[in-house]
Amino acid sequence: MPFFITIEGPDGSGKTTVAQRLMPLLQQAGHPFVYTREPGGSEIAEQIRSLLLDRQNTKMDRKTEALLYAASRRQHLIETIMPALQAGSHVLCDRFIDSSLAYQGYARGLGIEAVLEINLFATEHRLPDLTLYFDVDAETGLARIRANDQREVNRLDLEASAFHQRVREGYLELVRRDPQRIRLIDASLSIDQVVQAAYHEILRFLKEHGA
Repeated sequence: MPFFITIEGPDGSGKTTVAQRLMPLLQQAGHPFVYTREPGGSEIAEQIRSLLLDRQNTKMDRKTEALLYAASRRQHLIETIMPALQAGSHVLCDRFIDSSLAYQGYARGLGIEAVLEINLFATEHRLPDLTLYFDVDAETGLARIRANDQREVNRLDLEASAFHQRVREGYLELVRRDPQRIRLIDASLSIDQVVQAAYHEILRFLKEHGA
């Protein structure tokens, strides 16, 4: 049975780098995985991504933002995620529904339950089977972004430190609400340590579920 696994975390938590390093390790261990990311992951979803992250779109309303993320997620799910699962591959996705709950629901103040309702409609109640949350404080994450001149600086990166702190608080609230699905990984450690921690969590989950 194929599983849908997501990686979450505040900006600068290193999740994208870790995901890219995880893929060959998982393949070498004999587990077929498809890697994808949000916002984006399919042609139409990528077009919505460009709207969401464009640094010129500073006037975007917070509800517009939440709805666009849900729309992008819907297209991504039906075009990329579900076909991969139906073909027998596990899916490793960089961000999914929890990002909207932490960023728009908690940090933007729209309410976790309200944003959850929008997204459950969009995904037909499809949640990840396992989520790895990479936890790092806002200052460390923002410092990493500033130090990485290869990383795109998007609209959300321009938010004040207080916004990013609320994002982290939102994620920690999600961990408290759903500790069975969401497993916390200390992302303040070295990249090699975080990769190994994530790798072992995924292998443990697959073994527990007979994959």
